[in-house]
Amino acid sequence: MQQPKDNTLVASNDTFQLYDLRIEVICPPGERILCGAQEGDHFTLEGEMLRLPTGQGFSIYSLAAVLPLLAAKQRVTHPNDWMTTDAEIACPDPNCKSRLRIVRTGLRTFSHGDVTAVSLF
Repeated sequence: MQQPKDNTLVASNDTFQLYDLRIEVICPPGERILCGAQEGDHFTLEGEMLRLPTGQGFSIYSLAAVLPLLAAKQRVTHPNDWMTTDAEIACPDPNCKSRLRIVRTGLRTFSHGDVTAVSLF
């Protein structure tokens, strides 16, 4: 371990891990869905890359509701942290009963030097 100027310890390699995420639409049976979503609509997040299946759209309002949580959901969290256990986000339309479920699907390793020009030290 190396110790930078601010006295925190940093691993000698520059790797870190993030979870890949799948964000999927959950539609309660028999409810009217107003956001244009259909059960099973989804997108994935791999690092900073958001991927939609070919031919499928996703409401920008639904995306706006879930986007602030994604960076935190990508990171390893304490088992007791609500970010670890809570996974469903309400549709931003208060009259729509759909929800967005965030699922951690795998762990991916990144290199600090590959994702930023800023040095660790």
